[in-house]
Amino acid sequence: MDVQGIDESKKKSLEVAEEARETTWTHPSFLAQLFAGKCDWDLIFPYPEQTPEDARKGDRFLVELESFLKNNLDPDEVDRTGAVPPRVIEGLAKLGCFGMKIPHKYGGLGLSQVNYNRAMALISSYCGSTTVWLSAHQSIGVPQPLLLVGTEPQREKYLPLFAKGAVSAFALTEPDVGSDPATMKTTAVPTDNGDAYILNGEKLWCTNGTVADVLIVMAKTPVIDKGKEKQKVTAFIVEKTMLGFEVIHRCQFMGLKGIENGLIRFNNMKVPKENVLWEVGKGLKLALMTLNTGRLTIPAAACGAAKWCLNVSRRWANKREQWGSVVGKHEAIAYKLASMAATTFAMESVTWLTSALADQKKTDIRLEAAMAKLFCSEGSWRITDDTVQIRGGRGYETADSLKARGEAGVPVERAMRDMRINLIIEGTSEIMRLFIAREAMDTHLKFIFPLVSSKASLGKKVNTFFKAMQFYLFWYPRQWFVWQKAPGKLHVPKELKCHVDYVEKTARKLARNLFHVMMRYQAGLEKRQRILFRLVNIGSDLFGIAASCSRAAMLMGKDPNNRGPIELANLISREAERRINRQFHGLFLNDDKLGYRIANDILENRYSWLEQGIIPFSPDKNGPDI
Repeated sequence: MDVQGIDESKKKSLEVAEEARETTWTHPSFLAQLFAGKCDWDLIFPYPEQTPEDARKGDRFLVELESFLKNNLDPDEVDRTGAVPPRVIEGLAKLGCFGMKIPHKYGGLGLSQVNYNRAMALISSYCGSTTVWLSAHQSIGVPQPLLLVGTEPQREKYLPLFAKGAVSAFALTEPDVGSDPATMKTTAVPTDNGDAYILNGEKLWCTNGTVADVLIVMAKTPVIDKGKEKQKVTAFIVEKTMLGFEVIHRCQFMGLKGIENGLIRFNNMKVPKENVLWEVGKGLKLALMTLNTGRLTIPAAACGAAKWCLNVSRRWANKREQWGSVVGKHEAIAYKLASMAATTFAMESVTWLTSALADQKKTDIRLEAAMAKLFCSEGSWRITDDTVQIRGGRGYETADSLKARGEAGVPVERAMRDMRINLIIEGTSEIMRLFIAREAMDTHLKFIFPLVSSKASLGKKVNTFFKAMQFYLFWYPRQWFVWQKAPGKLHVPKELKCHVDYVEKTARKLARNLFHVMMRYQAGLEKRQRILFRLVNIGSDLFGIAASCSRAAMLMGKDPNNRGPIELANLISREAERRINRQFHGLFLNDDKLGYRIANDILENRYSWLEQGIIPFSPDKNGPDI
């Protein structure tokens, strides 16, 4: 990758991020091809269903899990006290909840990704804090990367412990390091005899970190690369019993009051070399690989919460009377309900499709998982916001206060506080869009990078140039002139055929516009993030339409008399198409430059007059300055 013309710190960050990517596509991806102007419908049609045996296995577990939660866990108490009771954690461990995805051979339940996500959706509809305890443990905690790349001795040592209830955590973020791992300060230096590493540093917002028995810790280690020593990130398995482990602070948040999240410090901790996970220097690549599947917990949890909100909104809209009728009959509220239901259907369609693809292991889901996280976290936030609005003052009032004055203690206010984090954790919405945009451009960048790189030889540049010309000679005209409707073999209901055809047509428009902005802005494109975001938003909505239509077709095939899925898919497709058209319009006609100029003036304090008449944040009373 050529990064000339930018400062050294940014150059280093870009190089680290690029090295951590999975550079090859060994399996097909619906979204990767969609951004390149092609819809491979065979990847998502027919909509994948659970096998009857797998569904029954999940059903049995969910019955036990639901009964346990109802009888033993009070989510309002968790929110009030800031702790999930130890007896609840112990009970969840006995049910096998800490080993849901761990194979039977290591003592786990061996649930499929679909069944695991069904469980997380169920828990999320009841208690967000409990969801995070379990998801941080096995979506991004030690079990997932162990199953991906761990050695058999490592698996045999740790997986049975987790299956019995030992808790794990993932430590990457630092006080001054968020999404830029190049600035990581935690280090692991090999001992003189090479049998161990000395770990030093701090990790912030380490979920489960304050109670974890075992953690994955990312640290910079010296690596010889092409004859030169470089600092690269390595993943280590760390046990809390190792000398030098210290919990500095348990963090408190707006919501999810019962989670154990904190600031962790490692003081000259000696970690055996056998505890290196995968290979030295491959920590960031491992983190990204883990998140490809680990991110799927958030869409599942978002679906559970969205369905809970829809249930509350429907019941209240049928009960609350204003101006002579229940509020659900007023058009303003009625459309909110309809849109909430359609969005929930689309979220489920995306979530269960991507979860099934993860189980099948025949497709590359790095884009699908990131898109599912983005699509569902933002969709559930809109639904939660609408639920508060529909409930009015009762949506803003706490459950305890409602109960204290004799009303139903519906915890909508808690749901809003708990759900907001989903737009931040495991990649903020902004980082997700940048990640998706980078992967979406891979079709073109594999030609562009060698052509502009100062490190590529003349022969390689010439060879790449001719390959690019051959590719674009056929690819680019097809994005304009070759358009056909989606194949008839999809057996889409006639009411939805126009939407599937729209995806087929618009994928080509998206592909050529992506190419156009790359050619127009070239090296400056990485600064035009709002343009990239619009392109990603288009892809997100196209994925939502495609998944919803596929699922609706499957459900109609099972029950032809149920028109609900068709109507919901029709509504979400219409809404998405209007959003897509607005995003296309804003690609080249927008106020981005004006907004950026104003933002720079704000940063230069030229708009400080706008802040007059307030009592500003005081560093003297509230600790250090912002």
